[in-house]
Amino acid sequence: MSEYNNVRFRQSGQSESEIPIEEEFDDKKKATSILAGLTILSFATRFYRIDHPAQVVFDEVHFGKFASFYLKRTYFFDVHPPLAKLMLAGMGYILGYDGHFEFENIGDDYIKNNVPYVGLRALPAALGALFVPLTYMIMIESGYPIITATFAASLVLFDNAFICQTRLILLDSMLIFFMLCTFYSYIRFYKLRSREFSNEWWFWLVTSGVFLGLTTSVKMVGLFTVMTIGVAVLIDLWNLLDIERGLTMIQFRKHFAARAIGLIVVPVSIYLLWFYIHFLILNTSGPGDAFMSPAFQETLNGNIMNFQSFDIRYNDTITLKHKDTSVFLHSHPERYPLRYEDGRISSQGQQVTGYPHEDSNNHWRVKPAENFFNTSRPENDTVKHGDYILLEHLNTSSNLLTHDVASPLTPTNQEFTTLPTEDKSRYNETVFQVLINDGDSDTIWKTKSCYIRLIHYETKVALWTHELALPEWAFKQQEINGNKNNAEKSNFWFANEIVGKNITEPLEPKKPTRQIPFLLKYLELQRLMISHNSGLTKPHPYSSGPINWAFLIRGISFWTDNVNKQQIYLIGNPFTWWLAVASMAVLVGVLLADVMSRRRGIYPIMDPWAFHYMPFYLMGRSLFLHHYLPALLCSYIVTSVVFNFMFIKFINYPVSVIGGSMSNNRPKVIYPILKAGVNYISIIACIILISISFGVYLYFTPLTYGTPGLDPLGVYNRRWLNTWDLHYQPKKDDI
Repeated sequence: MSEYNNVRFRQSGQSESEIPIEEEFDDKKKATSILAGLTILSFATRFYRIDHPAQVVFDEVHFGKFASFYLKRTYFFDVHPPLAKLMLAGMGYILGYDGHFEFENIGDDYIKNNVPYVGLRALPAALGALFVPLTYMIMIESGYPIITATFAASLVLFDNAFICQTRLILLDSMLIFFMLCTFYSYIRFYKLRSREFSNEWWFWLVTSGVFLGLTTSVKMVGLFTVMTIGVAVLIDLWNLLDIERGLTMIQFRKHFAARAIGLIVVPVSIYLLWFYIHFLILNTSGPGDAFMSPAFQETLNGNIMNFQSFDIRYNDTITLKHKDTSVFLHSHPERYPLRYEDGRISSQGQQVTGYPHEDSNNHWRVKPAENFFNTSRPENDTVKHGDYILLEHLNTSSNLLTHDVASPLTPTNQEFTTLPTEDKSRYNETVFQVLINDGDSDTIWKTKSCYIRLIHYETKVALWTHELALPEWAFKQQEINGNKNNAEKSNFWFANEIVGKNITEPLEPKKPTRQIPFLLKYLELQRLMISHNSGLTKPHPYSSGPINWAFLIRGISFWTDNVNKQQIYLIGNPFTWWLAVASMAVLVGVLLADVMSRRRGIYPIMDPWAFHYMPFYLMGRSLFLHHYLPALLCSYIVTSVVFNFMFIKFINYPVSVIGGSMSNNRPKVIYPILKAGVNYISIIACIILISISFGVYLYFTPLTYGTPGLDPLGVYNRRWLNTWDLHYQPKKDDI
C-alpha cells in the first residue's frame, strides 16, 4: 500500500462531513468488540464436534504417529521439518499420553486405544481459530477500516476448507498461523520506519524473524513466506538508497545489517534449534534408521550397528548388499547367452546378478590383491579404505571380474562375470578398490555400518545395479553391471554379514559408540528431506494440480462411515473461493488499466498470493488441495482489498507511525489524519456477502464436520461440480 498516494486524498476536496457514518462505525471500542466476536465465532466453528469422528482421519495416520515416536524417543524420518510434530508431541505429553498408539490405519478407534485425541486436535484447532483475528488485525494495521477487516476475517471464518483442515491432527494450522504472525509482525515493523532503531522497531523486526523461522520449521513451503518477506525487504532497502531519503551510506549499512540480523540470522537460528531438539529427543533406534547413513545410525541407542557391526578381515566370507535396491551380489554356474535379443554378442561368461533372498550363492571371500598388498601387514589384517581386493565366489571357485564388454540390458555399461581362481591370465581384471563413504586411510571396513563403492582397478567402473530384471535365462534376477559414472550415490553397497561369524546380541544394547557433530547430522537429514520430498511422485486418487485449486475443481475424501453414511470431504466454501478468483481477476484488470493506481492512490500487492501459489507449478511431486490453503488466505486479503476499492473511499491515513528519523536530512512532511469513507452502501454490501458466505458454509457443514450423515439426495445436491467425488451418491436411476 502506498501512503504517498493517499496524500492525494487531500486533493480530492472531500471533507469528513461528507462521510456521515464513518466516525460512528470506525472507532476503537467497536473494533475491539468486533474482533472479540469474530474470535469467539472462530473458536466455535473450529471446536464444534471436534470429538467426531473418534477415529483416525486422513493424514492423522502420519502426524499422530510421528508425535507418538517423539514421546517414545524413537527415531523416524519425515520430509517436513520437526516443529509442528514437536508441538503435537508436547501437547500429548501435557495430556499424559505416552505414545503407545501407532496410528496405523484410517478408521482405527481412538477411544478403544485410550488416545487423548480431542486434546491433540485442540492444538491445531486453536491455532486455526486464530487465523480469523490475525487476518482482522493485519487489515487494521494496513490502514483498512473496520468493515474491510471484518469482511476479510469473515471470509476466513466461514471457509469450510480452513475449518476441516485445522481441526485434525495435521500441520497446516501451525504453518498458516506462523505465516500470518510473520505478516502481522512485519507490517508492524514497517509502520515504524520513521522511528528506526527504536526499541519498538527492533522488537517487531526480531519478532518478524522469529515467526519467519517458525514458519519454515513447520513445512518447507514456509520458504514461500521467506520469499514474500524477502522481496518486501529488498524493495524497502532499494527505497532507502534513494538520495531523497537523506541517508548516508553508513546509515544505510546499519539498516542493512539490522535486517540481516533480524530476518536472516534469527530465522536460521530458530530453524536449526528445532532440528537440534529433534536429534536430542530421538536417540533410540526406530523405523527412520534405514534412511540414514550407517555412521548416523551408530549414534542411536539399540541400533543394529551397535551390536552387529564387525571389522572385515582378509579371507573373511561376506555377503554384499546394494544400498538402494536391497539385492545381494549373486552368481551361479549359468552363463550369459551367446547372443542377446538385439543381436549383440556376450562373453558367455558366468552370470553375476542381483538376488533379493538369502542364498549360498551370495557368499564371497575377500582376498588381498597381489602386488597391491603390503606384505608387512598380517594375512588376516582388517580391510581398510583404499585397499585393493579380490572377491572369490565360493560355490564356483571363481573371482569377480568386469571387462570391456557391454552389459545385457545397459549397453553403455560393462558386463560383470567371473574368472576361475586358477586362471591368472587376466588377473588385473579381477582387482577392485574398496572406497568407504567418508572414509580415510585408517577407516576399517565394517559390516552394516559402512557404505562402500567397489571401483575396478583397470577400467575404473563401479559395481552397480538397478531394478531392471534380466530375462528368463537369468531367472528374472536383477542386472549387475559396471557404471562408468563411478561417483554416483547409487553405487553404494554394504557388507551385510560375515558368514559364519558368531553374532549374539547382548542382553543390553550398547550405548552409542559414535558421535557426529550436529551440523553434519542436520545436513544429512536436510538433504534426505529435500530428496524424498521431490520424489513423492506416486499418483494418489485425490491428488490435483495447481490449475484446479483456485476454482475448487476437486476436493479430498478424508474419512467415511459406511454404516451412518457420514463423510469428511475437504472442500472449501464455493462462494468465497470463486469470489476470491473473481476479485483477483478484477484486480488484475484494474491494475492493467492503471485505474486503481492513478485514480484511487492504492497499490494492493498480490505478491503473497503469487509466492504461495505459483511455485507449485514447478514441482513434480504429487500435490493436493490443502497445499493451496496459505495462498487461499492471501487471496482473501486481496478480495477484501478489491471490496475496499469498490465500496469504500480510501483507507485510514497515515498508516505508519509518525516519529523522529535517524536522518536530519530527510524532508519534513506534515501528514493529515484522514478516515476511510465508509457509508451505508458499503455496510449493506458487506452484510450481503458475509450472509451468503455463512449460508453456503452451513450448507456444506455435513461434509466439513462429518455429521450429520446425508441421504443420497442430500449428497447429490451438494455435488455442485461433477469433479467432486463424494461418497454415497444416488444412482442415476434414483435421481
